[in-house]
Amino acid sequence: MTTQNNKLNIKTAEDIRSSEVSIEADVVVIGSGAGGAINAYELAKQGKKVVVLEAGPYVPSSKFSEMLAVGMGTLYQDEGGQSNTHGDIAVLQGACVGGSTVVNAALCFRTPDYYLDLWAKEFGLKNLTSELMSGYFDKVEKNLGIHTNGAHETSIGAHLIAKGLEKLSIQRGVARRNIRDCALTGFCFSGCKTDRKQSMLVTYLPWACNHGAEIYADTRVTRIKTKNGHASGVEAVIVDPKTKTVKANMKVSAPIVVLAAGPVQTPIILQQSAIANSSGQVGKNFACHPTLSVTAVFENPVNDFHGATHSLYVDTHTLPEEGGYLLLDAIQEPVEACFQAEPGTGKPYVAYMEKYRNTIRLITLIHDKNVGEVRLKDGVKEIIYEVDDSDFEAMKKGLKYNAKILFAAGAQFLYLPTSDRTVIESADDIDRVIDRLKNEPARYRYTSFHPQGTCRMGADPSKTVVNPYGETHDVKKLYIADASLLPTSIGYNPSETVYALASYIADQIVESNFGPKIDERR
Repeated sequence: MTTQNNKLNIKTAEDIRSSEVSIEADVVVIGSGAGGAINAYELAKQGKKVVVLEAGPYVPSSKFSEMLAVGMGTLYQDEGGQSNTHGDIAVLQGACVGGSTVVNAALCFRTPDYYLDLWAKEFGLKNLTSELMSGYFDKVEKNLGIHTNGAHETSIGAHLIAKGLEKLSIQRGVARRNIRDCALTGFCFSGCKTDRKQSMLVTYLPWACNHGAEIYADTRVTRIKTKNGHASGVEAVIVDPKTKTVKANMKVSAPIVVLAAGPVQTPIILQQSAIANSSGQVGKNFACHPTLSVTAVFENPVNDFHGATHSLYVDTHTLPEEGGYLLLDAIQEPVEACFQAEPGTGKPYVAYMEKYRNTIRLITLIHDKNVGEVRLKDGVKEIIYEVDDSDFEAMKKGLKYNAKILFAAGAQFLYLPTSDRTVIESADDIDRVIDRLKNEPARYRYTSFHPQGTCRMGADPSKTVVNPYGETHDVKKLYIADASLLPTSIGYNPSETVYALASYIADQIVESNFGPKIDERR
């Protein structure tokens, strides 16, 4: 039995001795990330037998390398290679026990009332009021230590950007993160070796196990089973992570299934199972917050290596009517730096990397339209998505705003993240350079950490997949609790939204199936 500090009750493929594994449970949870872990804890706390199935490996924090190139291969979906069909947007997701919470930057935003009001009006989610959600935000913020960065956590690069914002009289926001006593190493994307980041790996999963929950890693669900219109369990395979061969077949019988595999994998599991899609919306309405990082080069070394991975943000134009883009600072380690810009090859590339210490970056993230689709075609996963033309215009406006701030911060020149070398030499050139950018596939080095929207939540079963309380319209006792629920892109990092929605859905499951809830404060 593999354990971490005797808190995780977890089995990996290495622990399995039989070719057939059969389990009976009260609840089976698919996925161990934000939505899955929170539901596992909240339901196990009610005294129910909960089994969590995670397709990714179990990597204890003691084995985190703090090197992105290594972390990509061990902690990320498709070893960091998951992308849209054009290959120009890296869609990054965690694929390990703890899911994306292990490898994200821990940045948290409450869902703006703007979106709660929009969802109530357009999707019938009148239950998700500001007052109701506020209570769940309070709860998860307390449980996960979500707080505003202290001044000592601000990175050197963020200090420079703040000076640029001050010169331009632009209001800055101070990042809020689920961190306790941050070590300020800047390695969030490679996993937090010191367990300061309050990921599911060190919070809700061990809490769930303390109430008897069991976790199976290396376990990929192939089918959700139903009986008489109700969920009845799952079929899965336990895969040896070294040989990629099936070591055992698994069956879990459970009257409640919580699907929280993520906005890419959740619709694929539903498609494989041929269920919950009378609306035809499973896998549709994919959004991902495409981002482009602008790299600023300064005359002298900045050494922007330490501090909060995200220290500040600018959301003066984030809502769709205001522009639809969000700016975020971020520490950039060498692996990211080497592919975010195109300085050329040979000597130009070496010269660029020699100046790496002199660089900082500022990210432009757009509130994109839900124009994509996730599907399984001939057994192969496809993420069909191109940046919409109007979204690209929003990106261009965001890049201009971004560039003005970096020049005001003292940058000598800027690299844009294009497939060909694109440099802005001065503030006077910003409009000229960015105005000529065209929305062309495979031209830009997009990154996405925020897939969402593939199993929309809403009141109308003909237009959505999941009802306002987290249960699928078509299959009773099948609940979805991840970012695939989000009816629209929200323009901000969605992690806290998922934490709160997952907590709400867990309460709905308890109240609908188990009677009075056991109230246990954490």
